[in-house]
Order: sequence, then C-alpha cells, then structure tokens
Amino acid sequence: MPELEVRPEVLPALVALFDHGHVADPYPAYEQWRARNPIVRPREKLFVLSRFEDCEAVLADPSLGHFEPGAVGQAEARSMLRLNPPDHSRLRRLVSRAFTARTVLALAPRVEAISRDLLADAGPRFDLIDALALPLPVRVISELLGIPASDQPKLVRWSAALSRTLDPGFLIPNDARAEMREAAGEFREYLGALIPRRRERPGDDLISALVHVHDEDGALTEDEIITTSRLLLIAGHETTRSLIGAAVLALLAHPQQVRMLQDDPGLIDQAVEEVLRYDPPVQFLARTALKDTALKDPATGSITIPSNSITLMFIGAANRDPALCDNPGTFDISRGVRRHLAFGHGIHFCLGAPLARLEATIALRHLLPVLSGMHIAQAPEWKPHTVLRGLEHLWLAQGD
Repeated sequence: MPELEVRPEVLPALVALFDHGHVADPYPAYEQWRARNPIVRPREKLFVLSRFEDCEAVLADPSLGHFEPGAVGQAEARSMLRLNPPDHSRLRRLVSRAFTARTVLALAPRVEAISRDLLADAGPRFDLIDALALPLPVRVISELLGIPASDQPKLVRWSAALSRTLDPGFLIPNDARAEMREAAGEFREYLGALIPRRRERPGDDLISALVHVHDEDGALTEDEIITTSRLLLIAGHETTRSLIGAAVLALLAHPQQVRMLQDDPGLIDQAVEEVLRYDPPVQFLARTALKDTALKDPATGSITIPSNSITLMFIGAANRDPALCDNPGTFDISRGVRRHLAFGHGIHFCLGAPLARLEATIALRHLLPVLSGMHIAQAPEWKPHTVLRGLEHLWLAQGD
C-alpha cells in the first residue's frame, strides 16, 4: 500500500480552521478545505480527513482507537472516551444499562414537565440557553445521577471548564488551564465524598447503580465511578445544550422551515436529525492507529496509516459532504437524511444519543408555538470551545 506524502505546507491552513473567528459559521472554510485536502498528511504522524466516507470508515475500524491511558497520564485516563477494548467494552456494557430505549422513553414525562416549567418562566424576551437549552439537560442528567438541585450550578461550572480538555492544547490559554485543574480537583473531591454515602445508602440513581454494579469482571473501581460520572454529566448536557441552541438558530434563520413544522409537527424528529447533520455539536474527533492500518482512497486505491499515527476527522465537514446528500449546505428538515456522524460511529457511538434526541425533540415541540413570532434580539454569543462548539447565549424576543 502506498504511503501518503507528508505536506507540511498545509499546516497554516489547518491551524486557521481552528480560529475562533470562524465559530459562527465555520462551514465555508470546511468546504474549501475538503475540496482541496480530502485526505492530507501535514506531519509524519498526523492524517486529516474531511469526507464522510473516510471519517465513517475510520470510526468503524477497531484498528483505530486511542492511546492506552497509562501512556498519556491524563486525569481522565479511565474515561470511556479514551479506552480501547476490552476495558472500553466492560465500562460501556455496565453503563449502557442506564440508557436502554425503554429507560430513556420512561424519562419523556419528566422531560416534558421540565420543558413546560422552564418556558412558563421565560417571558417575552429571554436567553434560550439560560432559560431552556442549558437547564433542561442539566436537570435531567443530574436527576439520573442523583445530584441534588442545590449542587447543580457548581457542577455546570466545573463541566464548562472541563469540557475544554477536548480542545487542542494550543487553543487553551493559561487561565483556562488553571480553571480546568481546579474544576477537576473539586469535581473529584465532590464525587469522592458522594460515593461512600451511596454505597451505604443506595438510591434509585445512576451513581448508586455504578457503585453496586458487578459483572464477570467484578465491580467498578472508585476511579472508574468518578471518571464515568464526570463523563456522563459533561456529555449528558453540553452537547444537548448545543443541539437545542443550533436547532433554534437554524429554524429562525429559515422561517419557512418553522412554518413547515407548525403545519406538520410530525416532522420534529426529522428536524432534529437535520440539525445534527447541518450543525453538529461535536466538530472534530480523533483516533490513533493501534497498528498499521489501510484506508481506502478513491485516488490511489488505499493508503497506509502507520501505527501510532493520529487521524483527525472534521465531523462538521463530513456531515456536509456532497456525497452524503444533495445541497448539503442547505438546511432542509424535509430531506429525511438520518445518516450523519454527529454522535460518532462504531464502538464509541454516543451512549446518550437517544436521550439527547428525546430532549431536543421535546424542547422543540414546546418552543414551536412561539417560534414564528420570535426573532433573534442581539448577536449570538458563542462558547470559547472549538471541538464542542455551541452557543453561550441566544437572546430571543417576541415581535418585530
């Protein structure tokens, strides 16, 4: 198999794609990059992919995984996000019991009640993120984990700091690094104090279940419980918050789509899928070659990704690949395309995808009666993140 040539001259253009100045609309830059560099090797051990088919193939290939946690020494070493089988398989098997289709469906009445209550307090002018998109998934995942309502604000603060760990290091300023270290320590201390109480007096919550779960390989360690709980809290609300924000932003920019939904509310499920394709919360994913791996390439037949090479995938670009659907840059809730990489693919496919879909669908259904009479009252504000891209604030108001 041929080896792809190393092209260091593309590195400046690659770095420019992470520029926060593109955060409001990074997709034109992605489109240009994908057209010029669908598969490129800027450094000896770095491959960058932006076509849907290539990204899907990498995510599906078990030969492309993650560095073993002991090799990198990171605080989140036991997180499922950074594990390979068999450790990943064991953790996922134990945690997935809380996210079955039946379990998620049983949450629908609670999601309905929270959505209704939050919007009842919104008023004629409100920030969508603070009023609904953030508190809805925070309350749901906190209740699942058994986190008291009084503790939720500090967990949100810790989560906001820790979610930046997914960004490339060169994008994280020193003050943010300090906040990340402080949040990691405080979060660990909080959960470390909570676990013994749940061991002595278990409740009907996910942390209690994780404390007491066993399988043929034994129980979870305290470190596994802490890092898994932390992952579930962050992943359980950060991406859903961004999904709800992106949905409302896209709909208000396309009023004819709002009218289509109001005429046929049955399209809400399709609308959520279109938002996931059109403007996914997770913009980039990375995998590491655990051994020399072949990747199909239309130009050469196949190329070799050498062992220990990093493969960076532009999910935001892949989801708008013209090979995936017609007019991919157009937001169209009637297209019915459910194939996208917003939740990943393969063994690391997002466990919380059914819950995120449920929360976004119910949130949109409650917003639908008022959306046609609302407009964006001031310029949207974006989080400082790059990988987990999403809105910090989206102020909406009724009337012209």
